[in-house]
Amino acid sequence: MTTMSSIITVVRNASAPVRVHDRIGSWIAPAIMLAVLLAAPAVLSDFRIALLGKFLTFAMLAISLNLIWGYAGMLSLGHGVFFGLGGYAMAMYLKLESAGGKLPDFMFWSGLTELPFFWAPFKYAWFAIPMTFVVPAVLAGALGYLVFRSRITGVYFALITQALALIVSILFIGQQAYTGGTNGITNYTTIFGYALNAPSMQLTLYYASVAALTVAYLLCWWLISSRLGRLLVAMRDDENRVRFSGYDPAVLKTLVFSLSAGIAGVAGALFTPQVGIISPTMMGIVPSIEIAIWVAVGGRGVLLGAVIGAVVVNGAKSGLSESFPAVWQYFLGLLFIGAVLLFPSGIMGLLRGEGWQRPWWLSREQIRGAISRLVPGATR
Repeated sequence: MTTMSSIITVVRNASAPVRVHDRIGSWIAPAIMLAVLLAAPAVLSDFRIALLGKFLTFAMLAISLNLIWGYAGMLSLGHGVFFGLGGYAMAMYLKLESAGGKLPDFMFWSGLTELPFFWAPFKYAWFAIPMTFVVPAVLAGALGYLVFRSRITGVYFALITQALALIVSILFIGQQAYTGGTNGITNYTTIFGYALNAPSMQLTLYYASVAALTVAYLLCWWLISSRLGRLLVAMRDDENRVRFSGYDPAVLKTLVFSLSAGIAGVAGALFTPQVGIISPTMMGIVPSIEIAIWVAVGGRGVLLGAVIGAVVVNGAKSGLSESFPAVWQYFLGLLFIGAVLLFPSGIMGLLRGEGWQRPWWLSREQIRGAISRLVPGATR
């Protein structure tokens, strides 16, 4: 029988997937990336900077998913919901500011004559900005508590979050008068009284994205380096042992799930003014699956891998669509397939010297068998 002291020792000695003692992986590489991002406006055009700023919000979103998937073993296929909720909270403020006290255009077209009561507080930035974190975090906390206290884990948790994405996107599409329906919320021109399309404002939003990504990275790094981070890894590997040692996994999972959702909401709030639109399509199932792909390509269980995966995949998506508009999806598909089959540890696995994993169909026995079937006697 496992004693209490041995369980506590396992939890205490559990090592997080990231090598927190490795200064290169923990500090030097992120510091170099931060320096590159800060210097990027000096060499890139305004269009590329705006595009990179959008990618950085995706990187922040990928970090939020990596926190719960890579370290706590909870795969969420509905993380786009939290991203979208943060984006909608910010868009409501921007829309009301651009309307100048009048009823937003899509509400007028839908037959409303006065502003809905739940829209009214979003006139104020001091309310709208915190809500980009609070609303997704509260929804995730409520859902997480109901799910985790029932001890639902693994694929069942993934399916529940996927159902959440489907339900919320359909709900927002159906509420045309309050959410803008399929078109979402768009046509906002100012932010805090300044022209949104001005190059100086776009540059400010870019630096705000860099700052937010840095804060999110440091927060998650501190979390996974702490005792709570080791508990998350222990829950991922053996939840029953953590429960028997006196901890409540439901509370721990709910806490980290809420934090992850809040970070995703802030990413959505930064995405909205840079792109100029937020719609239910960002909250659907497909975008949520794409987020998981970013993390898988970059390297699950490594914070920097989520950043690299989001930037690389979206950069490749943009570059290939420009160079090969007719067939770029095939190239992107090959990237995903290659990452899963050949590099299961992602880009960070390669950089950390873990190499590539030979798939079973490229083993020596399989190759010899195929040759012998095609050319009998050739392998003798």
